[in-house]
Amino acid sequence: MRGRCAAAMRHLPYFCRGEVVKGFGRGSSQLGVPTANFSEQVVESFPSDIPTGIYYGWASVGNGDVHKMVLSIGWNPFYKNIKKSVETHIINTFKEDFYGEILSIAIVGYIRSEKNFNSLETLISAIQEDIEEAKRQLDLPEHLKLKDNFFHLPEGKIVNI
Repeated sequence: MRGRCAAAMRHLPYFCRGEVVKGFGRGSSQLGVPTANFSEQVVESFPSDIPTGIYYGWASVGNGDVHKMVLSIGWNPFYKNIKKSVETHIINTFKEDFYGEILSIAIVGYIRSEKNFNSLETLISAIQEDIEEAKRQLDLPEHLKLKDNFFHLPEGKIVNI
């Protein structure tokens, strides 16, 4: 585990922007945790050696407010995905979907490696624990200082689209 964490931390903070696309539709319906998904092109732009797993950081939709987020990078073994995905759960309630909007994220920390679960209930429980851990970590001063750095760039400064 220590090696995976060190490998993940080598890439952090990691900043990315991309359009929100429709995913598998499981986040809201099955897990109660809506996610914003990046296109395959954005997923492929991530460093090839960034470990799969659960991360935390900051997110903003369009020019909106910056919110805490938890993010999954990987194949979601419980669902046996065949394509790698990057799914962001923004810790905020939105009134409507935001497909087609630009999602900006700053990944600042690593929670755990990706793993399989024996049941949907244990997966949901782990996701809730990940969300709580993300909230705790993002309240720390070293993470709070990164909150606005990426999200308020001068006009014309584009990264990772």
